[in-house]
Amino acid sequence: MNDTDEKTVDTYRSLLLMTEISKEEPLSQRELARRLGIALGLVNSYLRHLTAKGYVRIRTFPRNRYGYLLTPQGIAEKSRLAYRHLSYFTNLYKITRQDYLALFRSLEAGGVKRVLFCGVDEVAEIAFLSLRETGLELASVIDDEHAGCDFFNMKVNSFDEGLKVGSCPVIITSLKKKEQLEAELLRKGIERKRIFFAGDDTGVSQYAREGL
Repeated sequence: MNDTDEKTVDTYRSLLLMTEISKEEPLSQRELARRLGIALGLVNSYLRHLTAKGYVRIRTFPRNRYGYLLTPQGIAEKSRLAYRHLSYFTNLYKITRQDYLALFRSLEAGGVKRVLFCGVDEVAEIAFLSLRETGLELASVIDDEHAGCDFFNMKVNSFDEGLKVGSCPVIITSLKKKEQLEAELLRKGIERKRIFFAGDDTGVSQYAREGL
């Protein structure tokens, strides 16, 4: 992750934290950590930073409970970050949609008929929209964490179940878990040449020659 990506993640977490605080519930740091899905120590670090900036203040509740409130400056900062990240994710959507479409068209041109999605989140939904613009069939969707859930009228399978569909290309459809998913696929015995990412279609021609 480069410096720009790290700064984006930091400001996005700050936005999520301030959004939770704006609800004016007496939330502990532990509860905030659970809601944001990050470590308790990170929540403490972000809160100290936001408090030092004058965006957050501590509020005492009955029974020695503590919560956090946004100051007027914090409300303004939250709005600024929300606009910034809306622009960021709008651009991310456009770029990701184009990258997946280019990948799928390259695979289709190479004679591929079916693909398998690996990873379920908002990026997978973008990939599916791009897939619908081609003649490719979605053979299966796999993600151990979401096994049994619905994905555009398809049931999400576990790795072990979903990989039974055959030797079609496996498309990583999550940016957040990209490395984790790739490592799991390799551990399951999937050849690296079968694994593809949005924006990287360099191995398509080789796969078309050797993998079909």
